[in-house]
Amino acid sequence: MSTIDATYPLAGLKVLDLSRVLAGPFAGRMLSDLGADVVKVEPPDGDVTRFWGKVIGGIPGYYHQQNAGKRNICVDLRAPGAAALILDLARHADILIENYRPDVMPRLGLGYEALKAVNPRLIMLSISGFGHNGPESRRPAYAPIVHAELGLMGRTMRRGNVARGDLPLSVADTNASLHGLIGVLSAVIMRERTGLGQHVDIAMMDATLVSDDQILYELEDAEGSMGLPNDVWQTGAGPVLVSADFRHLWRSLTRGLGFADPAEGVEDLATKIAARRAAVDAFMRGLADWDQVAAAMDKINVAWGEVRRGHDLRDQPTLAHRGSIAQVDDRAGGTRPIPQSPYRFSHASSGVRGGAPHRGEHNGEVLGEWLGLAPEAVEALAQGGVLSADVPGA
Repeated sequence: MSTIDATYPLAGLKVLDLSRVLAGPFAGRMLSDLGADVVKVEPPDGDVTRFWGKVIGGIPGYYHQQNAGKRNICVDLRAPGAAALILDLARHADILIENYRPDVMPRLGLGYEALKAVNPRLIMLSISGFGHNGPESRRPAYAPIVHAELGLMGRTMRRGNVARGDLPLSVADTNASLHGLIGVLSAVIMRERTGLGQHVDIAMMDATLVSDDQILYELEDAEGSMGLPNDVWQTGAGPVLVSADFRHLWRSLTRGLGFADPAEGVEDLATKIAARRAAVDAFMRGLADWDQVAAAMDKINVAWGEVRRGHDLRDQPTLAHRGSIAQVDDRAGGTRPIPQSPYRFSHASSGVRGGAPHRGEHNGEVLGEWLGLAPEAVEALAQGGVLSADVPGA
C-alpha cells in the first residue's frame, strides 16, 4: 500500500509510468525517490530490461536499478478495455510518462488529446529519439543511434584513436530523462498558477545536443582551440588521471616540486616535450602508494582521480561517506546494491524507497486505491485479458 510521507518533496503526486528500458523509467525512478507514487504499467511480455543483469529474487539488475521504489500493474494495452482502464487511471494521475514512438499512444487511444479530455490537469511526458511531428519522428531510436547521429561516437574514435564502437553508458537516454524531469517539474509549478497540465515533448536528439559541452568546437570547426587533453599516468599505486593539460602540469611540477628541466637548452619542440614527458612518467611511477600520489598532487595543487574499476566503487571515500550506493531488500532474504538518489535536501527527504516490482505485483492494490475497484472487478479484468501477473496473489 502506498503511504504519503510529507517530508518528501513530491509526496502525494501520482505518476503513471508507461515507459520502458531507460529514458522513461529513469525519470520515473527519480520521481519515486522524491516521494511520488509511481506506478509502472508494464506489458505482459515485459520490459526488455528484465533480460539484463544479475537475477536476484526474480528481479534482474538493470530492471531493478531503473524501477526501484515503483509499484507495478501489468496491462495488455491491445486488449479490449485496456485503453479505458488507462484513461480511468489517468483521471487520477498528475503525471504520465511514455517513451514510445510518437504514433503509438494515439493508435492505442491514449494520445495527449484523449488524456487531456479526461484530465486537463494531467502532465504528459513523451520521450522519443527524434521528437514529435518531425521528418524522422517515427524512426526507432535507442541511445546508440543518437550517439552516432550527434557525432559522439565519431568524436570518441577520433580523439581517443580507438576502434568504432558505442559509448560505455547510455548518455542519450539519461540526458533525455533528466531534461524530461526538469520539464515535468516546471509544468507542475506552472499548473499551480494555471490549473492546467500540458504535453512535454522531449527528443533525445535535443536533450543530448544541449548537454554536450564540446559541441561548439565542432559546430564552429574550432577543435584546434581546445586545451590539451588530460593524461592518464601510471603510478606505483595504479593509474591516475590528472586534470590538467601537460603544459600546466609541467609548470606546476617545476614550481611546486622544483623539477629540473631535462630539456634545458634543447630547441627542437618535439624532443623537448618528449624529454619532459619522460621525466614526469618516471616521477609518477616512483609514487609507491595512493598516499604518496595524494600528497604529490596536493603539493602542486592539481585535480586528479584514481582510475577505478566499477566493482571497487564501494571503497571510494566520498561515495562511502555520502551513502551513494544504497542497499535495498533483494526479495531473497538479503540486500542488493543500487545507486542512491543524488538529491540531498536541508529540510526534506529523498532516496530509493524499495526494490523493483514484479510484473503485475500491485494490480489489485493500485486499482483498489486509485479507482476503488473491488477484488472481483480486478479479477474480471484479468479474466478478460487486460491484466496479468507473474507473482502469486497479485
